[in-house]
Amino acid sequence: MSASDSSSTNNTSTHSFFGHPAGLQTLFFTELWERMSYYGMRALLVLFMTATLQDGGLALTVVSATAIYGLYTGTVYFMGLPGGWIADRLIGGQKAVWYGGIIIMLGHIILAVPNDKSFFVGLIFVTIGTGLLKPNISALVGQLYGNGDTRQDSGYVLYYMGINIGAIIGYTVTGYLSESHGWHWAFGAAAVGMGLGLLQFHFTKEKLGGAAILPPSPLSAKNTKISWVIITAILLSVAVITVLVFNGLIILDPRSVAENVAYIFTSIFALYYALIYFRGNLTGNEKKRLLALLLICIASACFWSGFEQAGSSLNLFARDYTNRVIGTFEIPIVWFQKSNSYFIILLAPFLAAFWINLAKRMVTPAYGLKCAAGIFIMALGFVVMFFASQHAANGLKVAPGWLIATYFLHTVGELCLSPVALSAISKLAPKRFLGQMMGIFVLTYSIGNIISGLLAGRYDTNNVEQIPALYLQISTFSIGIAIVILLFALKTRYWEALKDEETKA
Repeated sequence: MSASDSSSTNNTSTHSFFGHPAGLQTLFFTELWERMSYYGMRALLVLFMTATLQDGGLALTVVSATAIYGLYTGTVYFMGLPGGWIADRLIGGQKAVWYGGIIIMLGHIILAVPNDKSFFVGLIFVTIGTGLLKPNISALVGQLYGNGDTRQDSGYVLYYMGINIGAIIGYTVTGYLSESHGWHWAFGAAAVGMGLGLLQFHFTKEKLGGAAILPPSPLSAKNTKISWVIITAILLSVAVITVLVFNGLIILDPRSVAENVAYIFTSIFALYYALIYFRGNLTGNEKKRLLALLLICIASACFWSGFEQAGSSLNLFARDYTNRVIGTFEIPIVWFQKSNSYFIILLAPFLAAFWINLAKRMVTPAYGLKCAAGIFIMALGFVVMFFASQHAANGLKVAPGWLIATYFLHTVGELCLSPVALSAISKLAPKRFLGQMMGIFVLTYSIGNIISGLLAGRYDTNNVEQIPALYLQISTFSIGIAIVILLFALKTRYWEALKDEETKA
């Protein structure tokens, strides 16, 4: 038994955080404050980039702004792939979370500087830091539980609540500050949030025990040195390219770049997945479970391509076509996104209890079936937006209830898919590739986010008649995907239940 396995076993006997291992408290609050900083800042991006120069924005077109938004959010999650590898092979999960948080905080501090160039530099820092922190803190949650521990699914739901409490704080603070004091005050508040998360992690990390303190598959001393040289060279290359772009020596079209990056990320996902499948020295059962996991990954990418309209087209719809005045109070644009987080906090305990009660009755729906349900319910939210945008196309400002109803349906879909998908990675992935598989899974967020940004580019504030077609396209595509996932899940549900065999020599 490895040190990390021993730690997981020991932690499962400690019930000090709502009946879960004590280490979940550390991860819960660390992720809470990190997500406060991430979502609070992310909610402002499209609004800031499309705001006029007089309003302190960048005055970009919707097409460029949403493409940049998709590139940023997509690349944030893409960096989970090298972030997982660095944790697995070089520094371990705990150090990856710690150093990732520091880099994120520095990025938000840079964003707080009122300068166009510093804005993009800050985004690069947040991207790199999130790539280190995000996949590894999610993997750490799974490592707190022993094999067969039935609390794991509900543990991930509880962890997910922490994410959304942080999001509510972020949306509330940055939404208010951006409209009352200016964009960069809001970006600075995100830095404070990440700083609080770092302090909390530092003072409570002993609750994690030995989980992910060391890399599970460390490189030799020679290969470690070579790896750090390569990492340093890549970071220097990013810095050089950034300087060249700032000086006009490299001209980039955001939409073209986003399209190419979507193809590249999808290819990387397929190649990396195939590498582990064919060259990972897997047993027959591990290969079948990995195929079952592939269905979950495809479902995830499709889900987020629709869901992530929240920060782009739905955010713009709230700004342009929603009546935000209640009495004498005007609702800040960003606050509509809080609906998702509020609904998650309200509904997550009931859904967690629902899965547990089903398990007690020996009924455990397959991961694929849950994901199909999540995509279908999310699609219904865009049916609501189709009708809302038709009212807007007739020259009306719609009531806030349309957006709130959409966020409600998206939340139910998210709870059916996202927490259980995270749990599926921990249960179905080969244990020796857990960090990398979590990175690969986070890459599905990346692909979905970039596609989402490209779709949002069709949101034309000067041609509202085309907006209903955008939402109708997303809803019909999502319903079709849900049906395909459901049909495949009828087969892969048997593979999900396969037990470990002896690893091949």
